[in-house]
Order: sequence, then C-alpha cells, then structure tokens
Amino acid sequence: MAILGFGKKQRQTEEILPVFPEEIYRAAEITLKDVIAPSALEISPNFLRLGERLARTLFVFSYPRFLHTNWFSPIINLDKIFDISIFIHPVDTAVILRELRKQVARVQSQISLREEKGLVRDPMLDTAYRDLEVLRDRLQQAQERLFNVGLYITVYGSNEQELDKAENEIRSMMESKLVYIKPALFQQEEGFNATLPLNTDHLLIHNYLNSGPVSSTFPFVSFDLTSNKGVLYGINRHNNSLILFDRWSLPNANSVTFAVSGAGKSYATKLEILRSLMFGGEVIVIDPEREYKYLTETVGGAYFNISLASPHHINPFDLPLPREDESPADVLRSNIVNLIGLFRIMLGGLTPTEDAILDRAITETYAARDITPESDFTKTSTPTLSDLALVLANTEGGDELAVKLKKYTEGTWAGFINQPTNINVQNRLVAFSVRDMEEELRPVAMYIVLHYIWNIVRSELKQRLLVVDEAWWLMRQEDGASFLFGIAKRARKYYLGLATITQDVADFLGSPYGRPIVTNSSMQLLLKQSPATIKTVVEAFNLTEEEKFLLLETEVGEGIFFAGLKHVAIKVIASYTEDQIITTDPAQLMVIRKAKEEFQKAGQ
Repeated sequence: MAILGFGKKQRQTEEILPVFPEEIYRAAEITLKDVIAPSALEISPNFLRLGERLARTLFVFSYPRFLHTNWFSPIINLDKIFDISIFIHPVDTAVILRELRKQVARVQSQISLREEKGLVRDPMLDTAYRDLEVLRDRLQQAQERLFNVGLYITVYGSNEQELDKAENEIRSMMESKLVYIKPALFQQEEGFNATLPLNTDHLLIHNYLNSGPVSSTFPFVSFDLTSNKGVLYGINRHNNSLILFDRWSLPNANSVTFAVSGAGKSYATKLEILRSLMFGGEVIVIDPEREYKYLTETVGGAYFNISLASPHHINPFDLPLPREDESPADVLRSNIVNLIGLFRIMLGGLTPTEDAILDRAITETYAARDITPESDFTKTSTPTLSDLALVLANTEGGDELAVKLKKYTEGTWAGFINQPTNINVQNRLVAFSVRDMEEELRPVAMYIVLHYIWNIVRSELKQRLLVVDEAWWLMRQEDGASFLFGIAKRARKYYLGLATITQDVADFLGSPYGRPIVTNSSMQLLLKQSPATIKTVVEAFNLTEEEKFLLLETEVGEGIFFAGLKHVAIKVIASYTEDQIITTDPAQLMVIRKAKEEFQKAGQ
C-alpha cells in the first residue's frame, strides 16, 4: 500500500501499487564509479582537490616551426605521477586546401605591398610563404595530412607547492623546445575529465599540426630495451614493452643482481639461463643452496655436489692448457698466484715469510712432476696437496705450514681437496653445489670451483655465462673477492659473462672489490631492497627518490633493470612451463613433487 500526496492533504489510496524488486536492487547497487570515486571533490580555478590529493591540468597552446623526433620523451620519462591525453582530430584536406589558398594569397599580397612601398624584405613573411607552399604541395600530393591536436597534461601533488614545482619543471622542459603551456584556469574540471581514459575532449584547445609533427608526439617513447636479438628478461613496467636484450652486445657481458631473500633474484637468473640455452649458450653455475638442481636435471645438464663426502673431486693444482697467445710460463705463474690466494683462505692468512716459503714450495712441487716454465706440461700429471705438504716438510721454515695443511691432507677433509679431479664438464649447463659443504669450508669450496672454472674458460675460447650465486660468501674473504674481481676484469677477453648474485648488499659493496665489480658489470638488476641497505644501494647506483621507494615497495620479481646507460622498471615474467622448472617456492615445489609421485605410481 502506498501513500500519495494530493494538494495539501494526504489520503490512503485503495490502489495497491506494484513493487519491482529489480528497481530496489538497482537503487542500492554499487557501480564502478562509486568504487573509484574520491571521498571528496573541490573545484578551484587552478586545481582540483581529489580527496587528499591535488590535480592541475595544463594544455599546450603553441608549437615551434619544427618538432624533432622524441621531443616529448623527456616529459614522459619524468619520475613523477601525471596523466597525458593527446586528442588527434583529422581535418578534411579539401577544406584546409581552400583555407591555405586564401592564406597564401594574403601573405603574397603583403609581400607585394611591401615591395611596392620599397620596404626592406620581411624574413618572417618569406618563411611563412615558403612553409605554406610546401604544405600545400604535400597535402595535394597526399604526402601529408593535417590534424587538430590537443595535448593535455594533469599533474598531481599533496599541496599547491608540489603542483607549482611539477608545473614549473614541465614548463621549463617544454619551453626549452619552444613549446608553450598554460594551466586551464577556470576549466580544471573539463581538463581533468579530458585526461581521464574516457576519450572525451572537453577543453577543445587545439593546434593545427601536419603528419610529421604529430608523429613526433608519439607517447610510447619511454626508455626501451628492446632489440632484434637476445633474451627476454621481462616486461617494461613503463610501457609494457618487452625487455629483449643481448648481454653480449654490451662492452662487457658481466652483470650483478642485488635483492633481499625471496625477492626473485635466483628465479630471474634461472629464467635467463633457461632462455639462453634455447639459443645455444653455455652456462656454468656455482650454486650454494642447491636451487639449480631441478633446472639442470630437466635440461640434461651436469650437476656436481661438492662436499666432504661427495665422490666428485677437484684438484686445485690442475693447470689449464695454454692457448696460442699464451706461454706455459704465464699459465704456471698465474696458477701459482691463485693457489697462494687459496691457501690464504684455507689457513686464515699468511705472513710475508710464509707467503715466500709457500711460493717456493709450490714451484718445487710442480717441478717434481716435470712442470716448469720451460717444459711442455700438457701431458704430465699434476701434483696434489699431499705432494705440497711433503715438500713443505722438507723445506726450511715450512714445517709449521705442513702441520697446518694436515687437516686438509689427512682425516675427513682430505677427501674434499686432496684428490685428483674426476669430473667432466662437457655439457651446455654445468652446476656445482656447495650446500652440503660445512660453513667453515664453503668459501674454500667456492674458490676452488671458481678457480677450476676459470682454468676451463682460459683453455678454450667459447661463449659462456658464469653464474656465482650468493657471491657474498666469497666477498667475505679478501682473496676470494680479489679473485672474483680479477675474473670480472678479464672475462671479456675470454668471451665470458660473469653474473654475480647476492642478497647481502652491505657486505658486497663494503668490500674494497665490491664496487669495482659493479663498475665492471654493464648490466645490473635491482629487485626489492631492505630499508637497512637501501641507502647503500642508492649511493652506489645514483638512484632518484622515486626509484628508491620503488625498490622498497616493489613486489616479488619487480625492480630496476640497468643495461649500459639505460635503465627501466622491470617485471620478470615466466611461462607456466618455465615456472614449473625454475620455481624455488616451497609450496609450489611440494605440489610438483606430489604430482610427480602420483604420476610415477600411475605408471607402475
């Protein structure tokens, strides 16, 4: 029963009005506009207040005679929040040709009048006449078209000072290119609506531009890292373009990756490895946490577990075969220097006297196997640590060093280092795991593996990528850091790319060799960072405030990708199949393992 009003009195009607449930539902329905609308809106002559934020719309009212390509890119790549709308309305060529004919006649008439009066030639009139004639010719030949173009920019800020600062920055950049802008006074509402993704041009402030200048305002000109060849690293978060890049096209193929634990640094590296293998690349990995095992097994690679109980052994006394441009003496000398660095790590440092004794003893140990700078040692067998200990025991002043080496030549530690090499690395993907190695020996194991890999790289020139995960283990020791830096400096000569990955940014950059390694790496990938280390990262990579907050607030697999002089915001994306191969998420791994077990049971 409804109540209806009639004049000043109301009476109850006997008529039962129908009630529509759909109308009641629609009246209470929340639309998308209700969800995204701000809590309050205030319209002022030169800005809008949207909740707690202010917005100001600017429009372009004048262009120069010429616009060069990408003139708009400095504005688009500003580290600020703003919206841009470009409205391009085609103009009928026939109509504009009639207008141009009148304009040409008008300008020609002015030139003739000046000549009759004997006045000095006006360069502006002559230039305008030439431009009009050129435009007429191109329009008639269908080489150009004319458009009415409106370009609007809405900037945002927390207060009027921020709006003024953003407006002045954009204004100065535009005016340096002779492009002039104004705020839309008393039309801020229309301007704001014009920059919303609604395709409604309420400002209607246009300029005539022909095809060339219009094309120069193409908005998708943010920094791009797309090339004709290379590996897909991820998606450009600025414009959703592909970050397709070839690290071998840079001055060096080295890279560094910094991120907190769980930010996706190993995931991104494994994705690059998997995609590099598709193009015939070769990859060697030092894996401290056994994160690369499933990937290696899936693609048919070789995986070696280096530990005290492992059947796989590496003899640090092995020598690389000299290349055509190397002499045996240089190879032997370099290996002796690297061995002394290894013993500094193993023995906790060396005094100058011990260093000299050890240098002489290593030389004599090699000489006992007919390995000298003058000999051809390609067919000789290399000594082991026990041979060195025996030489030291019979060398004046070497007794104490021989005693220190006993824990590596006898007992449980002897199986790790005091054995001939018995591994074969003839595979496109080779990974060395040191997860099961005792923490005290892990830096030693990583150094030995790295030394072994470096000998392989020096022996044969071939395109290879060397991945050192959790590199901070090596950077804790000065000799380990020095050796890694030496590889970074010399890698390009041997067609090697060194990919250094670490989560402990402070330890890495705190080392005297940390920053030089970054400097010698043409590629850098920064993912989510810790507030405790962000200051160090900002200083090392010269980041802006916006980039700093991006690294603090970013999601897993997102960050900043540097390649040479360019850098973009990146999002690492893998296909479903790739994700199943490279994931390290424990929850996903459990699901994969369970599915694998069920598949095996079904097969039985």
